[in-house]
Amino acid sequence: MIVFVTPALLMYAAFTAYPVIRTFWNSVHIIRPGGRTEFVGLDHYVELFANDDIFFRAVTNTLTWAGVAPLIDVGVGLLLALCLYARVPFARIFRVAWFTPVLISYVVVAILWMWIYNYDWGVANMLLRSVGLEDWQQTWIGHPDTALWSLIFAHAWKWAGFNMVVCLAAIHALPREVLEAAELDNCGWFHKLVFIIVPMIRPTLVNLLILAFIGKMRVFDLVWIMTGGGPMWSTETVSTYVYKRAFEWNTFDLGYPSTVAAIWFIVVLCCVLGLTWLFRQRDRLEY
Repeated sequence: MIVFVTPALLMYAAFTAYPVIRTFWNSVHIIRPGGRTEFVGLDHYVELFANDDIFFRAVTNTLTWAGVAPLIDVGVGLLLALCLYARVPFARIFRVAWFTPVLISYVVVAILWMWIYNYDWGVANMLLRSVGLEDWQQTWIGHPDTALWSLIFAHAWKWAGFNMVVCLAAIHALPREVLEAAELDNCGWFHKLVFIIVPMIRPTLVNLLILAFIGKMRVFDLVWIMTGGGPMWSTETVSTYVYKRAFEWNTFDLGYPSTVAAIWFIVVLCCVLGLTWLFRQRDRLEY
């Protein structure tokens, strides 16, 4: 048994455990070019919490994203799954169309939505102009008030299809006797969804929400390509901020960004453990 487990443990130690330990070690040092290090203790942590306003702006944006986007992703995915389960017309075509964005890389998604959000010829503003709502036109990713929400919407468009497939599989796995009994009792779709389907697939929904939450807490690709954290830090996330401090700012120190990463690792770990405890299934559901 040990022989078979050892390669996996070595891979885990090399690519997961060691980077985490090294990040915490770097966070209490100044890391200069050439590998020169200087121990500074908790100076980076004091600087982070006392003087770094950009960090707190990035935390606010990331928590907003992680708090809102999972609900949108899973909620839309569940609604799409229900449409397919109810066998709406052209269900097979919709299944492919709704899942296709999941297969598209973040680079393509970012470029596509930058075109859609373009002020002059983007689809979003063209639709508003076509229905006489010119006053609602926006520089969607160029204004601090709308940039973050525009990115959240684009991100939800990409991942709703994944949640749809998982929810559809969970619904199809439910015992048909229960659903048929509800239909015999003249239970409408809304009541069947709220009182039967959602409670019975609750573990699946909880797992999807937790996975989505983890992904949003470390979101980077879409933000970096579409806005780079701007305008005026309005879309800055903790991941983009760590990257900038490590590789773009001329501070020549990997210790401070390691401090940000270490703090965020602890925050994400605590949030995941808290959510798992909060949404745990207290009573075993029998059916």
